[in-house]
Amino acid sequence: METASKPEPLVSFRNVQKSYDGETLVVKDLNLDIYPGEFLSLLGPSGSGKTTCLMMLAGFEFPTSGEILLERQSLNNVPPHKRNIGMVFQNYALFPHLSVEKNLEYPLTVRKMPARQRKERIAEALAMVQMGAFAKRYPSQLSGGQQQRIALARALVFNPKLVLMDEPLGALDKQLREHMQLELKALHRSLGITFVYVTHDQSEALTMSDRVAVFDQGIIQQVSAADTLYESPCNSFVAGFVGDCNHLGATVESARDGQCVVRLAESSQLSALNVGGLAAGASCVIAIRPERLHIVGSGQANAIAATALDTVYFGDHVRLRCQVGAADSIFVKLPLDNNQAAIDGLTPGSPVFLQALPQHVRAFTP
Repeated sequence: METASKPEPLVSFRNVQKSYDGETLVVKDLNLDIYPGEFLSLLGPSGSGKTTCLMMLAGFEFPTSGEILLERQSLNNVPPHKRNIGMVFQNYALFPHLSVEKNLEYPLTVRKMPARQRKERIAEALAMVQMGAFAKRYPSQLSGGQQQRIALARALVFNPKLVLMDEPLGALDKQLREHMQLELKALHRSLGITFVYVTHDQSEALTMSDRVAVFDQGIIQQVSAADTLYESPCNSFVAGFVGDCNHLGATVESARDGQCVVRLAESSQLSALNVGGLAAGASCVIAIRPERLHIVGSGQANAIAATALDTVYFGDHVRLRCQVGAADSIFVKLPLDNNQAAIDGLTPGSPVFLQALPQHVRAFTP
C-alpha cells in the first residue's frame, strides 16, 4: 500500500541566521518547512527568536545568511508589500484617522485594485469576522476585541497566501482571549489559509495549532503536533515549557533498548523512557507530568517516596505539593471525584507515595 506523499512546502527556511550586531545570532541555522493550509505556532520565551523569524518572513527584517522561499521563490530581496502576506500585530496597527472600511481599503489601494472590486472585498472580509455593521466606525470607537477582528479582516482582505500573527491576542483579557482563540481556529478551518502565529503562551499554542515549533536561544528545539509535543517532548526544555511538568535529578543505573532504570537522590527507583540516550552511571533529569502521578500505598513499583507539604483547591482538581529528598519538590494534580478520601487523609508532613507508569517518565540529559 502506498503512503501519501507530503505536500510541497508553501514556505521554507533554509539555513537561516540573523544577527543585529554582526556578532550575536538571535536566530541560528533555522530550517523549517510550513505547509499549505496549516496553522503553525512559533512558541518560546522572550528573546528566543520566534518574532525575528516572523519578521523575516514578513519582510520587515532580512536574513544575515541563508534563504527564505515562498512557493520555491526566494524572498530575500522582495519588499513586504510584494510578498502577498497578511500581517496582524499585537497592537493591531490600525490607522486611527481612517474608518474601518478605509483601513481595509488601504492594502487594496496599494495593490491598485479597481474601486468596485475593493468594495466587494471589504464587505466579504468584514463578514468573515462578523463586523459588517462597523464599517463606518473609527478604531477609537471599537473595543479591543473588535479592533482585533478588524486587524484580522485587513490581513485577509486581499486574499493572501499566508497570514502572520504576532501575539494578536496579548492585549485582551483572559475570557475574551480564550473566546478569540476558538474563533481564530474556526476561521482558519473555514478559509483554509496558512496561518503562522507567534506566542509565548503555551496553552494558546496547544489550543489552536496543527503544529507547534518551540524556540529557545535562537534554535527550534522541536516541531510537532500539539499532542505529540505535550506527550513526547524531545528534551527537558520542551517538557518544562509546554505544560506543567515536574523535573527531578537522578542517576542512571542501567540502560537498554530505549529504556532505563534511574535512582533519585532519596533512593526511589524508577523505570523510564531513555529519551536522552543516557548510559549507566550518567546523571539525568527525569520529567513527569503532574496528572500522570497517582497516590499509592508503600511498596508499589515505580513510586516516589515523598512528604506532603500542602494542597490547593482548583475546582475540578486539587494540586498537591510534595517534598522529594532534601532539595526537590514535586506536585500532583488529583481529580476530586476519585481521590477525595486520599486527599482528606493528607496533612502537611505526612509521607506519601506517588506512582507513574514507565511510559510517562522521561529521562533527559541534564
